[in-house]
Amino acid sequence: MKNEANVLQEMVYECESTADESQLHARQSLEEMFTSNPLPKSDLLFNLGLFTRSSVLVKFITLHEIYQRFVNIPGMIVEFGTWWGQNLVLLENLRAIHEPFNKQRHIVGFDTFKGYNNQCSDKDKPSVVWEDQSYSTGSSYQAYLNELLKTHEKSNVLGHNHGMHTLIDGDVTKTAPDYFAKHSASLVAFAYFDIGLYEPTKAAMLAIKPHLMPGSIILLDELTWAESPGEALAFKEVFQGTKFTIEKCKYYPSKSIITIQGN
Repeated sequence: MKNEANVLQEMVYECESTADESQLHARQSLEEMFTSNPLPKSDLLFNLGLFTRSSVLVKFITLHEIYQRFVNIPGMIVEFGTWWGQNLVLLENLRAIHEPFNKQRHIVGFDTFKGYNNQCSDKDKPSVVWEDQSYSTGSSYQAYLNELLKTHEKSNVLGHNHGMHTLIDGDVTKTAPDYFAKHSASLVAFAYFDIGLYEPTKAAMLAIKPHLMPGSIILLDELTWAESPGEALAFKEVFQGTKFTIEKCKYYPSKSIITIQGN
């Protein structure tokens, strides 16, 4: 029996998906095969590639490519809009692969963990994507994700020296300026924006802008998505006059890579 939250999220997925009916049917079959798989749990964790679609695998490849671009840039990793936190976990493990002895690479994730709440401005496009509780993880999920990040970290090199992750919940228009005001010495090597709406995106961009350096990377999730004009408007306003390069991701063209060159 599906509850209202599940029905809403399925509507959001449908709005965002470019898959046709046959592809959606194949995804449903894959989900059923995952649920009924005969593998022992320990083997399942080691063989998750059996159930990883190409459209999911490409996200891993994209983050791997981008990590190599900023690996020699000092500073933190920050994500605005973490949802279930998969990107944060991937970034922790990419850190362990590319720079296993760099325990100064702080990873910070911002999210409400309660989903959207219909706070569209006149610069946003009304959509089911922004409806109340869309992308909600539930109030208790933050603690689970925090423990999950610690567990991944402990399994990596220098795992005994842990605590380089911070999850910050709440309205990012308040939490982002507050965090960077309290951490004025911070440098941002990589920032991932997946909020979509104009006002929170602009507030987060303004908060990190003084902490960016030549070579810092910004990944924008919805820069050219018609359902989310707010992200592009916020980016143009905040970074007008800043020198940067911009390109679409090679394998994930809906995402855009910004490389800061200077002011």
